Amino acid sequence: MLLLPFTLMDRMRSIKLKKITKSTSDGYVLNKLDLTIPSGEFFALLGPSGCGKTTLLRLIGGFETADAGMIYLGNEEITHLPIHQRKINIVFQNYALFPHLSVFNNVAYSLMIQKIPKSEIEHRVLKILNAFHLENHIFKFPSQLSGGQQQRVALARAIINEPEVLLLDEPLAALDFKLREQMLIELIELQDKLKTTFVYVTHDQFEALTVADHLAIMNHDGQIEQFGTPKEIYEFPNSSFVAKFVGTTNLFRGTLHNTESQAEFDIPMLGRFKVFISQKKSWMKEECEAFLSIRPEKILISKNSAENFSNTLKGIVSSIVYYGRSTQYNILLSNQMTVQVFEQNEEHFPQEHIDYDDEVYLYFQKENVVLLEK
Repeated sequence: MLLLPFTLMDRMRSIKLKKITKSTSDGYVLNKLDLTIPSGEFFALLGPSGCGKTTLLRLIGGFETADAGMIYLGNEEITHLPIHQRKINIVFQNYALFPHLSVFNNVAYSLMIQKIPKSEIEHRVLKILNAFHLENHIFKFPSQLSGGQQQRVALARAIINEPEVLLLDEPLAALDFKLREQMLIELIELQDKLKTTFVYVTHDQFEALTVADHLAIMNHDGQIEQFGTPKEIYEFPNSSFVAKFVGTTNLFRGTLHNTESQAEFDIPMLGRFKVFISQKKSWMKEECEAFLSIRPEKILISKNSAENFSNTLKGIVSSIVYYGRSTQYNILLSNQMTVQVFEQNEEHFPQEHIDYDDEVYLYFQKENVVLLEK
């Protein structure tokens, strides 16, 4: 656990972006984008490669200038404010450590530029290096450190000035899986201790869902597709793009009948299924075409038929992928569509063994279905 020598609880400020536009010779990277990042939160920006996430981060940090629009830090407009006046620091994907400087001097660099007294620099740097468990590496150079240690140095250097916002541009991309998991926990603890605003850019869904208080999903049009908590976005995506991008889902195209709470959804060649509409949306019309989304872990698989489920599908096991914690079954349906099912591996010797080419039944409750606009 990180025990930091200071707290930033009185320095929290939100970030507001209004009609931000940024283009290149190939077209718009960001197109009139609006976004409010709450103060003091761990905020994640998630999207596919090339959607403009890093560009947005660089605009907030002052490394690039928007073609149009305004950026606010709290109530202060910072659209054209120089980098060194923004009270915002950034941790890059490659850490951007000075290779010719020791760990101590890397962390102390910004304090030296400010001409802070040497005794105060030494005091502050040693305290923060101890907090990051780097006290045994003070005189080493970046090339002598592991990936996790380099990342800690980059973080220590970024927060030594007590910024009001910390930007993180895919900071764990270079780490292996186990170290990435460990560093995610440390980042959550760090943000919880500092209480400052973290803006975390990633294309990794697991990372975003793990760390974020709120997150925004960006699309290829340079727009925010959905904003919400991780649970809201995963459980209730507002588009097929979000449903497919965040996690895994099974999408069925069909026709919606009766738009009240006890509705039905007709899927060609598979039949009619019960769906629950908790909140009617404007696009939901009688006999309209739509998508039905159901997450793989919300489907029960069995070789035995049952009658106590709202909806049933039947198919043949075409492939099985064992992940340790869970098993993924790919089921070929009669309409030649493949459905994914995740089953938690709770027992060493499950009572029902499912194998290749087995005929199986798939069950799902109407409450676990999400309807999406075509």
